[in-house]
Amino acid sequence: MKYTENQLSHMASPIGKTESEKCKNAIKMIRDAMKRLSYTDDGKEIQKYAEDSFAYSLNLRQKSTNKNITILVQGSYANKTNIPSESDVDVAIILESTFTSRYREGASRNDYGFSEGTFSIIELKDEVEKVLYEHFGINFVERHDKSIKVYGNTYRVDADVVPAYRYRDYYKDLYNNKDNYTGGIEIKPDSGGSIINYPEQHIKMGIEKNKATKFNFKKCVRIAKSIREDMERFGYRISDKISSFGIESLIWNVDDLAFTKYSSILRFTFDEVLTFLVNDFDNFIHYTEVNGIKPLFTDLDTLQAYQNFISEMKYFFEYSIQES
Repeated sequence: MKYTENQLSHMASPIGKTESEKCKNAIKMIRDAMKRLSYTDDGKEIQKYAEDSFAYSLNLRQKSTNKNITILVQGSYANKTNIPSESDVDVAIILESTFTSRYREGASRNDYGFSEGTFSIIELKDEVEKVLYEHFGINFVERHDKSIKVYGNTYRVDADVVPAYRYRDYYKDLYNNKDNYTGGIEIKPDSGGSIINYPEQHIKMGIEKNKATKFNFKKCVRIAKSIREDMERFGYRISDKISSFGIESLIWNVDDLAFTKYSSILRFTFDEVLTFLVNDFDNFIHYTEVNGIKPLFTDLDTLQAYQNFISEMKYFFEYSIQES
């Protein structure tokens, strides 16, 4: 399909300032629900987690216990890479007072003076689910494997609420410094297993990449997501393995020079990004998520699905030299 610069510029633009309010309101509605469990924000304001993002956070403590949590907006809304069809706001409820850890070889929690926790993630998810039912009504809440869906209405947006432990990675700490860790979250799906994610690191690394690429990184992510939808409308069969998160992470691995070669001409820049990826298939195995920590591809089928997806997008994408 042949795209004009005006079309690409429209695709590349952030949706608008209303997204910021949606993210704040998502935190407010979860905060108000958690107050039913005697959590309080002690009058604190919702904080912007980082500039050039819609990531917001709020810390709460439970009056009757020593538990404290962080409510954090994460995902494409927080990272300003969402497009109109991505309507859900992702909200993590992170238990800070009980956490899981990774240590360097030979070290353990005893070296840091940590005691064993007594409150599980499953208990947290059960507790959150119950209070969301009470606050929003049973018809507006649905438990999923990794999250709890809160359906929106005329005054609130859909939200995916993810209860999680704080995850502290002390692997690089050599001096038993309890504050020297890389922060992540641990999710326990109902189906079993454990997932470690790094939403705060993702936000930070995405902002750094955007600045290093003269703010073309996130523009290209939004363009790619929009073109994916065009491809589906034109009959392309897109693998279920291709996700919004995966597209953002894939493009994050593109060399900065590909984004800056043609200054502000988006049709040339996006073509350069696709060309880089097509020519870099052999290195996909080394790609990481935007957090720079986790491998992007953990199995060959997913890696090949993204290679096929990018090949098809490169074939599908054309641009007009002349504006129309």
